[in-house]
Amino acid sequence: MTAPLAIQFAGVTRWYGQVVALRDVTINIAGGVVGLLGPNGAGKTTFLRIVTGSMPPSMGTAWVLGGPSWKRPELFLRVGYCPDHDNFWEFMTGREFVEALLGVHGYTRADSKAMAAKSIDRVRGGEFADRKIFTYSKGMRQRLKLAQALAHDPELLVLDEPLNGADPIIRRDVIELVKELGREGRHVIISSHVLHEVEAMTPNVVLMHRGRVRAAGNVHDIRMMIDRHPHSIVMKTPRPRDLAALLARENDVSELAIGADAVTVRTPSPDRFYARLPQLAIEGGIPVEEIQSPDDNLDAVFKYLTEG
Repeated sequence: MTAPLAIQFAGVTRWYGQVVALRDVTINIAGGVVGLLGPNGAGKTTFLRIVTGSMPPSMGTAWVLGGPSWKRPELFLRVGYCPDHDNFWEFMTGREFVEALLGVHGYTRADSKAMAAKSIDRVRGGEFADRKIFTYSKGMRQRLKLAQALAHDPELLVLDEPLNGADPIIRRDVIELVKELGREGRHVIISSHVLHEVEAMTPNVVLMHRGRVRAAGNVHDIRMMIDRHPHSIVMKTPRPRDLAALLARENDVSELAIGADAVTVRTPSPDRFYARLPQLAIEGGIPVEEIQSPDDNLDAVFKYLTEG
């Protein structure tokens, strides 16, 4: 007997007054680690709240782990949710907070203590777990949200923008944790608006834009669609004219513009350009202080997919 799909949406629409957040979303997600990508306002958080049973669809049907997501209390024991916003009892310690949530789920005091300790250790939160939450930094709060989501050993873990505003250390640890959970056979759906963050965790993605699912599948196939369009790359340097002269000789550069402290190029082969750039800068003795690509953000991606 085959296992049920992790998530099944059929014609799901959700509105808030006159605002439509999801529009006729139909998608099946088998499981594993899946990245939910989209710019701010794409409908990702609404999608995830329906998945977790926090709100019903206005129209359509939403099934999670083999049953309806709404008015199904037992689903809360099978799903772990790390929301994008903080909502702590600030007067508690982190450990007390996780234990209290496990108590709400019906676990005994002894089990709650053991399960909380295990999840806090897994997210590397032991150093601050016994401090009051109101003293926590952003990174500590992110770890605590992950700990409470993992504590009851859920089948499906839902992470809403866990890397948003995170420092490099928590970013690295979250990426490694998600990869570990995937290797353990867990279902994880993680939302982000940054393409390369999701690529570091999984090749399986769902792209949302303006409340609709625009594409789903392997991120490399989607990248191939994106890479048919020239990319803009901005390089900050104290010697923009020298860098521009160096880059003008490159076959991969189709356009070039010089600013006061930066050079902007357009290239149809961004991966090759990025690979070649460090060696070019070293050979030319030209410092490149910062590299940005406006076309690596999700707004540009969806402009390509919806307007290109």
